[in-house]
Amino acid sequence: MLISPAYAQAAAGGTESTLLGMLPLVLMFVVLYFVMIRPQLKRQKEHKAMVEALAKGDEVVTAGGFLGKVSKLGETYVGVELADGLEVQMQRSAVVQVLPKGTIK
Repeated sequence: MLISPAYAQAAAGGTESTLLGMLPLVLMFVVLYFVMIRPQLKRQKEHKAMVEALAKGDEVVTAGGFLGKVSKLGETYVGVELADGLEVQMQRSAVVQVLPKGTIK
């Protein structure tokens, strides 16, 4: 049994079909970048800027859900006063959100 000439010609022109076969994969990665990766990088940049801009007296929400007022600032740690006379030390990255002034009474 010999291979018919039509099959042999189809096998020789495989570069176009390979490129067309990879096109959906490339499109999936492009969509993944714009839908998932790019927004996550933007959120990380915003969080880093917020953490660097922390100031004494800011009212914050921590990753654990605690509301408190910033009382001390360090390079990597921040002191947060959760209640009168109760102050905890935590990493700056544990601050999730800065609240408007007067939220905590």
